Amino acid sequence: MIKGKTILCFASGYEAPPTSKHHVMHILAEHNRILWINYHASRAPTASSSDLLYMGKKLIEIIKGLKNPRKNLFVLTPLVIPLPSSSLARKLNRFLLITQIRLALKKLRKGPVQVWSFTPDIAYALGQFNEEKVVYYCVDDHAAFTGYDTEQVLKDEEDLCRKSDLVITTAMVLQEKKQGWNPNTVLVTHGVDFHHFNRAVTEDLPCPKELEGIPHPRLGFFGLIRDWVDVDLLWKVAQKRPDWHFVLIGDADSSIDLGKYKNRENMYFLGRKNYEDLPAFCRHLDMGLIPFKVNELTHAVNPIKLREYLSAGLPVISTPMPEVLRYKHLTHIVKNDLEFEQAVEKHLNNSEQDREKISTEMEKETWAHKIILIDKFLYGAEHR
Repeated sequence: MIKGKTILCFASGYEAPPTSKHHVMHILAEHNRILWINYHASRAPTASSSDLLYMGKKLIEIIKGLKNPRKNLFVLTPLVIPLPSSSLARKLNRFLLITQIRLALKKLRKGPVQVWSFTPDIAYALGQFNEEKVVYYCVDDHAAFTGYDTEQVLKDEEDLCRKSDLVITTAMVLQEKKQGWNPNTVLVTHGVDFHHFNRAVTEDLPCPKELEGIPHPRLGFFGLIRDWVDVDLLWKVAQKRPDWHFVLIGDADSSIDLGKYKNRENMYFLGRKNYEDLPAFCRHLDMGLIPFKVNELTHAVNPIKLREYLSAGLPVISTPMPEVLRYKHLTHIVKNDLEFEQAVEKHLNNSEQDREKISTEMEKETWAHKIILIDKFLYGAEHR
């Protein structure tokens, strides 16, 4: 196991709902000191309300300074200018970022430094901290995101890949794309917080108040509602089946107009819920949904929610994505509203025993198992 290191984690906001980077760093924090750098410079900001809200929150975090939300994990929100297309801003960011990290390291450093980046545009900072290892943890096709400077992202990402000791990818598509830049590119699929979500099967968790007034069957989705979520698909099925109730949990991006969907009596948008409460929601849902649009971005996606739904014993309906197809023995793949409707009808009445069987399939998919695998890739025979 990786131990006694000071790990610089370059990632998006720590305060966001838990994703792969949170789970990975929380486990590494058990035996290492983590300095999480809240970093979000790839995307050019807009005047949308969500971007303005984000910038306001970030300003508050900068003012607060270094935070210590859990043992061995510290969060730095550096002052940087989010204008990736501006050469002047990029040069200033290099100076600001490196200076602030060095100051934080003076207080926190404990053991050799490693750099782990979940963002593609930090190659310019490498070599500034006497780091012994560089790990690029690639979980998305960053260049395919709306609002990103595609050409610049690809240039930065290639630079980072070539300078990394290890490139971790979470989807086979990503591995194939990055191998040309770094032959030490490996596939480590997402893990799951199994014991957390398995509580939906093993414990009689009370029904959340927000669900009490919603009749069964409840078809649920949780996660960020952005342009890759095919809400139209759910809306079409909701129109045809008013006796089915669609529950969407998570923040919605301001670029998506939810007006017509909210007018459907059997579509419910509950907003973001605490991660701690998700097992209770899963306990009282009948199915888990992954209604992603099929495009270049989602072609490289490995949805964490797939394993979370399965750990909670939920039957899963998903649109076809390569990484979901690897679990087709546990997942019902649909291409349109008709297939969606047929899949729900077929698998709606799963028994408690069925849910237990689904859940046990995920026992060996934990984040701890993934860290052991990463350790072997990073150190090879050294740690065996």
